[in-house]
Parts: sequence; C-alpha cells; structure tokens
Amino acid sequence: MTIDSALELGFVRVTELAAVAAAHTMGLGDRKGSDRVAVEAMREELGKMPMAGRVVIGEGERDKAPMLYVGEEVGGLKEGEGPMIDIAVDPLEGTNLCATGEPGAIAVLAASETGGLLHAPDIYMDKIVVGPTARKAPIHLDAPVSENLRHLADAFGREINELTIVVLERERHERLIADIRQAGARIRLIGDGDLSAGIAAAVRGTEIHAVMGIGGAPEGVITAAAMRCLGGEIFARLKPIGDDQKQRVADLGLSENIDALLTREDLAPGNNLLFCSTGVTGGQLQRGVRFFGGGYRTSTLFMVLHRKIIRFIDTIHRQDLESSVIFQ
Repeated sequence: MTIDSALELGFVRVTELAAVAAAHTMGLGDRKGSDRVAVEAMREELGKMPMAGRVVIGEGERDKAPMLYVGEEVGGLKEGEGPMIDIAVDPLEGTNLCATGEPGAIAVLAASETGGLLHAPDIYMDKIVVGPTARKAPIHLDAPVSENLRHLADAFGREINELTIVVLERERHERLIADIRQAGARIRLIGDGDLSAGIAAAVRGTEIHAVMGIGGAPEGVITAAAMRCLGGEIFARLKPIGDDQKQRVADLGLSENIDALLTREDLAPGNNLLFCSTGVTGGQLQRGVRFFGGGYRTSTLFMVLHRKIIRFIDTIHRQDLESSVIFQ
C-alpha cells in the first residue's frame, strides 16, 4: 500500500490548520489552550480525509486524552473501505514555545502503512540524533559522552570544540551538560521542542551536529520517521520511570526488550513513510504562520520516503480575494 498524492496533500492541510489554530494563541501564555486548539483543528481535518486511519502516537491514553488518543480511528472511511494508515501526531510540538512566542513550535505528523510506526508508550526515551554525515559513526548510548563526541567530530572532519550539541534544559541533564562542556563541545540549550531540533541536526547548514538527552518516546518515533526520510539516524532506548510507565511498557509487550538499543528502522520500519510539519512560531528550517489582512501564510516541510522527495511548501491562504497579497 502506498499513500496516494491526494492523501499527501490532505496531510499537508492537516498540519497547516493545526499550526494556524495554534498561531492565533501565540504569546498568550496559555500552553494548554494552544495545544487544545491545535488538537481540535488537526482532528477535524483528519476526519475529512478519504482513509481509514488509526492514531498510534497521539495525545496519550484514551482515558486521559479525549481527542487524538492512541488507538482512535480517524478519517472518513471505515476499515475495509479505503487505505489503512497508521498516524503519529504531535499537534503542537513546543507548547511552551507557542505560549511564550519563542521560535521552534511546529505542528507535525508522520504516517505509514499499518505497522510502520512503533506504538511507543508515553514514557521517556534516551536519544542521540545525528544527520547523514554521522549516521555510520560508532556512536552508542552507553559510551562516554567524550567518546561519542570524538566519533561525531571525526565524521564531520572537525575538532570537538567546533561541534554544537542541542540539549533540553532539564534538571535530569545536568551531568550530560557538564560532560559535553568538559569535552569541549558547544551546547545550545532549548526549553522545548527536541523533535524540531532533531530534524535540524539532519540538515547541513543549521550548525547543529547532534541532539542528546532524555525526551519523550512518542517524539522519538516521529523523529525516526523524519530520519528515514532525511538519511539521519536516531540511537534510542526506552527509559520508563516509575511503576506507571513500566506498566505501559508491559501492556505493549515491550518489557523483554526494554534495554535494547533502538534505531530509526526499529522505531519507524514502514516502507511508505510520510512526514509533514508546519511552522507555528518559526525556526531554522520553517517560518511561523504569518497573518495579513486578507489571509495567512504557512511554511511546511513535507517528505515521502518511497518517492524520495523533500518539499518545502510555502503557501498563501487567501480569505479575502480583494485584499492585497504579501509575497515577502
């Protein structure tokens, strides 16, 4: 099964509308409100698409997420009436960034044939994300930070002090940050949005060479889908904390392999992968939603693995045909 071109354009529309809904709330300081409107817009548009979709990465378990929960069926068709598609969504990656008006918030989804995306529980995941240049480097989660940075520097033909590593600014990363600094690499601390940072690490010219640290497992799966399309790699391991997270792992039958090292093929094994993200507040690769008197303008990154395409889609949405259009 391949995702046809009509569905591809539909997924672009899904992330565009979620991004626009969130952008209307930018800077209001209401992260939950921003996330809510993005979820509502994304779910409504997914419901119009000619597919039988199932959410495998979403807003959480059904009892905690009334919309886009894991296992929810989306799309305008029932099973057997159209293509069966697994969908991983993050309607607003970077809720804090949107609430405070900082760059880096995006609306994002990945899609594949059934079974093409790991049903990762909503727990922590230890990750190292690199681009194509370092994909074959002997990097390992269990290796000392200094050793991984040396291999990374060798892959780029640089010195360690010429590397920039992105790390989420969290208390749990104090040791990691200290080790990176001791090794001599530069650090870019971010408050939110390790998914978009991972994408930037896979694109030359962003001056981000890797993302390291513990983040969400669902975001790791979506990152893996992007790495399949971009030629990058993610080295990851599930890291449940507390009895609740360990139970989620057990419920999904992942307990036996909890210590296994996971790569992009483990997290996103599909042959028909699609990745789509639209900027909300803008960033290195995508501009945020820009409003003007007669409409708005969006910037979307769209990738399809089997078609070997990467598109940057810049769209002007006209709501008033009599108003001037801003092309800058």
